[in-house]
Amino acid sequence: MKFKNKKIILLVFVIISLLNIVVSANSAPNLAENKNYSWYSVPVPENKQPNFDVNLDEIKKYGAYALGNKDDKVIYLTFDFGFENGNVKKCLDALNAYGVKGSFFILENVVKRNPELLKEIADSGHIIANHTMKHKNMCYITDFAEYEKEVTGLEKMYEEATGHKMSKYFRPPQGEFTKQNLEYNQKLGYKTIFWSLAYKDWDNNNQPDPDASIQKILKRTHNGAVVLLHPTSNTNAAILDTLIKEWKKLGYRFGTLDELTA
Repeated sequence: MKFKNKKIILLVFVIISLLNIVVSANSAPNLAENKNYSWYSVPVPENKQPNFDVNLDEIKKYGAYALGNKDDKVIYLTFDFGFENGNVKKCLDALNAYGVKGSFFILENVVKRNPELLKEIADSGHIIANHTMKHKNMCYITDFAEYEKEVTGLEKMYEEATGHKMSKYFRPPQGEFTKQNLEYNQKLGYKTIFWSLAYKDWDNNNQPDPDASIQKILKRTHNGAVVLLHPTSNTNAAILDTLIKEWKKLGYRFGTLDELTA
């Protein structure tokens, strides 16, 4: 009888252990207090939403977003805009030709060199958002006053140069962030925007093949996709028109960050 009781206790222990493993596997860990995160998403076949190494519900508590509704065929186009080389205007023209609205995360350099282009982007109904003054890794700025200067300094500069208000959306340079960064952004009234679909388009000295890029992006497109593109890319300037047409053919519509974060 004692032997049977021991077997029952052992069986219960094994079941509880297995349940704990399943629960752990199905939920990414909470954000660690002092950990530096480098954002990335892992593509999933058959146009399904990707996987992430953080819990999206957890970062949403801090006003951070990376993905829309899994049941909605919607795409949110975002652009990390650090300088103009002729390609940004081409991307803008493609968006405007189809009435598609995008969000442009800018740096100080753009405000100084291209205020008229920024006015054109804003006047066309697109969102202008914050990518910091100088593209610093914000993980190493722990003093709030210094952090605030890097974020609000760009905001003020943009308003003075264009007469427009900057939308309160922030994207960490290179996707590097800490929990404290998210808290600081929230304190400053900003929502942090990551992404769920990106590809290697940023190296202007090693641009990907246009046709191959179209196929790669379409294979990775999913419901609620927050797409990150660099508008300085020769490839993106060449394919954006085609991408928009293909996305439309596949039944996708285009949303804004205001919709995503509502």
